[in-house]
Amino acid sequence: MPQELTTIFTALAIYAAVVLRPGPNFTLITRLAASGARPAALAATLGFSVGATVYAVLSMTGLALIITRVGWLVTFVQIAGGCYLIYLGLSAWFSHTAKTLDGAGSPHITSAARGFRMGLIVELSNPKGIVFFVSFFAVAVPMETALWAKAVILAGVLILEIVWYGAASFLLSTRPVRAVYERFAIWIERAIGTLLAGFGLRLISEKI
Repeated sequence: MPQELTTIFTALAIYAAVVLRPGPNFTLITRLAASGARPAALAATLGFSVGATVYAVLSMTGLALIITRVGWLVTFVQIAGGCYLIYLGLSAWFSHTAKTLDGAGSPHITSAARGFRMGLIVELSNPKGIVFFVSFFAVAVPMETALWAKAVILAGVLILEIVWYGAASFLLSTRPVRAVYERFAIWIERAIGTLLAGFGLRLISEKI
């Protein structure tokens, strides 16, 4: 029992450090929440969590290791994921300008369904997630770890994703943050768009 508890604590501590690191997920949440689309940001959080859980389950069952050895599949997913991030980046760059020209006073509010889809695609389209989980479980979760402990770790992965990105969604959609966003919307959108496109270009460049 003590060994299982140590494994659980170590694994979740490592994963928490990874989740807190800024990346395309946090950038997407920032854009959705600050623009007033809190339901979409929360739905994207659920999408991230589902995607991470899928990779975690694949890694625990050994299927992820098989996937990583299919070179063309990993390359395809990574390039497709990079293209999607670039698409999101370009959308951020031009959406606010388009709304301004149309005379709309507020940016487009993304639906919860689209937010979930965006979060799920961003999470699953990064094959580094598979590589991370394979390495993560190989190092932090020994093969002999009890099934109940693996289930707790799996639940912890889901909870950490929801808590962190959920908290960010609420914080970034508060009135003070919204006020700053509305004042500098076009520049914030372009900065976020540049980051998303940059993440996408980096994914693609690694496979070209």
